[in-house]
Amino acid sequence: MEMRFVWQHIYLVSVSCVFTTIFGLLLGIFAYISKPARSVILWLVDILQTIPVLALLGLIMIAFGATSTTVIIGIVLYSLLPIVRNTYIGLENIDPGIKEAAQGMGMTKLQRLFKVELPLSFPIVFTGIRIAIVTSIGTAVFGAVVGGGGLGSTINRAILIQDMPTLMQATLTLMAMAVFFDIVMGYIEKRLKTR
Repeated sequence: MEMRFVWQHIYLVSVSCVFTTIFGLLLGIFAYISKPARSVILWLVDILQTIPVLALLGLIMIAFGATSTTVIIGIVLYSLLPIVRNTYIGLENIDPGIKEAAQGMGMTKLQRLFKVELPLSFPIVFTGIRIAIVTSIGTAVFGAVVGGGGLGSTINRAILIQDMPTLMQATLTLMAMAVFFDIVMGYIEKRLKTR
């Protein structure tokens, strides 16, 4: 198994997770702030999760071709749900008394959001980010179908030529990556919740 495929996989996951986190936070905050948009946003991210990964990548490929961009966009869309939902739930479940106290101190809505509400809800938001990252490691495998590279290419080729040692090596590498990120982020999550 060539290391370049491992690095390609890490690149695809890293870039997509940056964009997933940014868009997930923005959509989650917007769902919390805007009641009219809330049901639409939450419904949309739910629907995206129900579309099979290969079908989603196929649709994106029509616009962007068989490139890593297609894979990154696919992973971003497929991983939005946990971040959007956890951001919304985290903000919504803050004690109303805390919100009223912040308002009583003369804070504007934006000040309350960024200085009080987001910091308090961050442990729940981080759980969503953790789920999205671990999920994206597995989802990125499908990127090989649309020319995205990564460990999916190694797995596909190993299946085609029935190279079981390479298939096992690539599979174990994927599992190790997922477990590593889950353990590290789980540790950070525990630290955040005990503060």
